[in-house]
Amino acid sequence: MVEIKTEGELTVMREAGRVVARALAAARELAVPGAALKDLDEAARTVIHESGATSAFLNYKPHFAPTPFPAMICTSVNDSVVHGIPDGYRLREGDLLSVDCGAYLDGWAGDAAVSIVVGRSDPTASAADLALIRTTQAALDAAIAAAVPGARLGDIGHAVATVGRAAGYGILSDFGGHGVGRHMHEDPHVPNEARPGRGMVLRPGMVLAIEPMFISGGRDQYRVAPDGWTLQSVDRSRAAHVEHTVAVTEDGPRVLTLP
Repeated sequence: MVEIKTEGELTVMREAGRVVARALAAARELAVPGAALKDLDEAARTVIHESGATSAFLNYKPHFAPTPFPAMICTSVNDSVVHGIPDGYRLREGDLLSVDCGAYLDGWAGDAAVSIVVGRSDPTASAADLALIRTTQAALDAAIAAAVPGARLGDIGHAVATVGRAAGYGILSDFGGHGVGRHMHEDPHVPNEARPGRGMVLRPGMVLAIEPMFISGGRDQYRVAPDGWTLQSVDRSRAAHVEHTVAVTEDGPRVLTLP
């Protein structure tokens, strides 16, 4: 069942979104060569706790996971697409890092992700990674623009896939966005590839996490790392992931996870 949020509930969700944005900013600031992924997690933890919020990721256990998630954020490096667990790995110059964060505030959730290239590596070496990130962000922007009343869920997936496929990228199979509200993951599933004009009609008050996940090598398949969580591209090519929580409103899409 898809829950329609009131204007007052969207206001509270906006505050949850701000917490997520601040946590991502804190993690991103620490994402320099030599920093350990667990240090980024600790920075996000501090922001979330000092905001009076709680993590939506810590101890979360979806059906596909063998164990509860052990951290506040996901940190996915290079060929890891999503769900990477922050550990003692120290970032290196030129690493492609995606950071995903979710938080609850006053009973409502926010969920967002960013991708960056670490450090100041040779521009010629990082050009492909930067293009991948720009394209993934462009797909998110196009999908957000499609999240208007009267459109259909397939229009969002079509917007994402149109941008990604034109660039020759793979789109992570089986995973996509989702509804957000009292729980981090709610109905409906938001596909990253779909036929336009198909699927559920979008109504004011619907809140969706839209999250393109592109793989530079062009293949959609993934493998699960030994930790049971991290999803890696099968060809070991690099990947990017960006995400915002977006409300469908009469005045157009409203991004709830901006700073």
